[in-house]
Amino acid sequence: MGALAGNVKSVQLSQALVKTAAGWLLGLMLAAAAAVVCVNLVSASVASPQQPVREYLDALKKGEGEEALGLLRASVPYANPAMLDGTALQTAAAKVSDVKLGNAEPRGGNRVSVPVDYTIDGSPLHTDFLLERTGTQWLFFAKWAFVPTQLPTIEVTVVNSSEATLNGLPVNMPNGRNSFAVFYPGHYEASLNGTFFEAPATSVSVTSRDGGQAPLNLKTRSTPAMNKAVDEKLREFLDGCAAEATQQQRLQPNCPFYHAVSNRVEAGSIKWEITEYPKISIEPFGGRWVVAPLNGKARLTAREINLFTGAVSDLDVVHDFSFTTHLDTADQTVTVTPMLSF
Repeated sequence: MGALAGNVKSVQLSQALVKTAAGWLLGLMLAAAAAVVCVNLVSASVASPQQPVREYLDALKKGEGEEALGLLRASVPYANPAMLDGTALQTAAAKVSDVKLGNAEPRGGNRVSVPVDYTIDGSPLHTDFLLERTGTQWLFFAKWAFVPTQLPTIEVTVVNSSEATLNGLPVNMPNGRNSFAVFYPGHYEASLNGTFFEAPATSVSVTSRDGGQAPLNLKTRSTPAMNKAVDEKLREFLDGCAAEATQQQRLQPNCPFYHAVSNRVEAGSIKWEITEYPKISIEPFGGRWVVAPLNGKARLTAREINLFTGAVSDLDVVHDFSFTTHLDTADQTVTVTPMLSF
């Protein structure tokens, strides 16, 4: 009986050892599998060529220009840097949506191209980022970085103005033009929103480092407030001129309109009034703003005495008139000076 009990204990011990060994083996296999999964996940994310692109696009969204510039390994051209940080940069990146990063494509040597598809204002666009392998990290993971490049630029021009707005930021425009360094991809919108003059917004999407973007040409025009101010001043001038000519009973007043007669006009019967006021058109000319030649109509009523017969008749005539003005908008004040020749 003792021998039998000993044999049973031996068998139980052997079974326990087998179970323990199997457990250790299963644990090792699971650990190995987890390690493989972990390696694959790291390789597919942190150590992938797409990761620097993700970080770069994220920096653009946050308006962190310094970080984006470092990631892109880009030099800044000789241009205005106003679009390279903060709100202006965030505005440029905000329109970039539906971003999809594709698989890296070999480009020879240690380089790959990472394609990125996205939309700006609903339009599908595409950018290829060129990266290169710069070494390893954590012993065996590839380390990727952008191939050094230079930022592109956009050119902005504005008629008869030394300032404009680009992505919501007021910018200087010496002699009506300026060049701005920009990140890509991004959307850039220029406009002019002044008291007297304005320019409708015009925009461009920058999708590559190679530039080639169409310039943002702002076509400046006078604002409705400016046109109204000039119109009111001219109406005031013409109405005042007609009233003074009537008061002074003059057929040829110091006004843009006059009447020449061969007969005598009865004293006290002369009356002038404006029947058609000029239409205002303010245009750029020679680096300044001018009011286009003004045309209108003035009506004269009077009683006319025939010098030969003495007969009295009613005079009712409408005269076309034309004149020019000098426009000045210095010190945020509109001054209109009529230019009359006699």
